[in-house]
Amino acid sequence: MSEARNKQIIIYQEEGQAVEVRLQSDTVWLTQAQMAGLFDVKPQNITMHLKNVFAEGELDAEATCKDFLQVQTEGQRSVERKRKHYNLDAVISVGYRISSARATQFRIWATRVLREHLTQGWTLSRKRFESNASELEAALALVQKTAQSPELSLESSRGLVDIVTRYAQTFLLLQRYDEGLLSAPKAQAGGELLGVDDARIALAKLKANLMARGEATDLFARERDEGLASLLGNLEQSVFGEPAYPSVEAKAAHLLYFVIKNHPFSDGNKRSGAFLFVDFLNRNARLLNRRGEPVINDIGLAALTLLVAESDPANKETMIRLIMNMLAEA
Repeated sequence: MSEARNKQIIIYQEEGQAVEVRLQSDTVWLTQAQMAGLFDVKPQNITMHLKNVFAEGELDAEATCKDFLQVQTEGQRSVERKRKHYNLDAVISVGYRISSARATQFRIWATRVLREHLTQGWTLSRKRFESNASELEAALALVQKTAQSPELSLESSRGLVDIVTRYAQTFLLLQRYDEGLLSAPKAQAGGELLGVDDARIALAKLKANLMARGEATDLFARERDEGLASLLGNLEQSVFGEPAYPSVEAKAAHLLYFVIKNHPFSDGNKRSGAFLFVDFLNRNARLLNRRGEPVINDIGLAALTLLVAESDPANKETMIRLIMNMLAEA
């Protein structure tokens, strides 16, 4: 299996079968016929899966589909015909739905290539940014470090790729700021946190469920020195009469960060942090976006949690702004 890159094409090749596709606007484009050949299925299967991808709202058809002119021979003459092409997001979505040996090989290849784009710095070229964008470089370094973590499974790696791809535009916006820093986004004021007693009850239920499945011990979510109460109290504090964390996005980001990094529990800080983060978003009607889709799926949440866990405390503000921008863009 191999791939070749330049400004025009990218080639996926497996067992002598090569697919040459269009490369434009930082993504690749395939027709339904090319996808059928790629996954070794009938074109009708591709049509069915694409219809389901768009019907279920997994992808937006207008954003992932485009007409390109193709030159083809008809009789004795060459003519240009418009052919509908689908970008890499659509190709991968279809590839994860198809059950075939070739589709499995493609999924492994695609995830590996995208992971290489992260770890080797191909996805976001540093040449695009001003030399003083130090905070951006710190953010990319965190992603690169986490992408190499042995804790990431193939699926979690894809989740991390999804996060970086989804919020790449946020990084590009840095060029518009003189400081070259990732700014806080427009945010929704307020945000209701769980009281400490309710939070303990919710975590106790989570712990019981995990222990029943053999996925946790009695140490899970066991509080250290009133650590949870102190953490939630800090999130509610005021500065000169104004909330220290005045928005839903700020509270959510700091809640996830503080539980993971401050270790208020003897065990299970990452899982507890992810649980409280999701519970907070749900409680404040922010778990779903405007289209009724989850702002982050379970794989993406696992990858984001690991990203926070492996980040350097010196980069705290970078991580907080990344999470806030993620929620604001959802």
